[in-house]
Amino acid sequence: MDFLKDIWGFIKERKKYWLGPVIIMLLLIGVLVVIGGGSSVAPFIYSLF
Repeated sequence: MDFLKDIWGFIKERKKYWLGPVIIMLLLIGVLVVIGGGSSVAPFIYSLF
C-alpha cells in the first residue's frame, strides 16, 4: 500500500494527472495477461489484440 500512496503523492504533487489513466490501463492489461496465461479464456483474450 505504501507504493500506491507514493504514486498518488507523486501524481498529486507534480500535477501529473494524465498518469492516472495510463497506470490504470497498464494494470488492466497486466491482469488480462495473467488471467489469459493459463485459462480457457485465453483464445478469447488473444483475439482482442
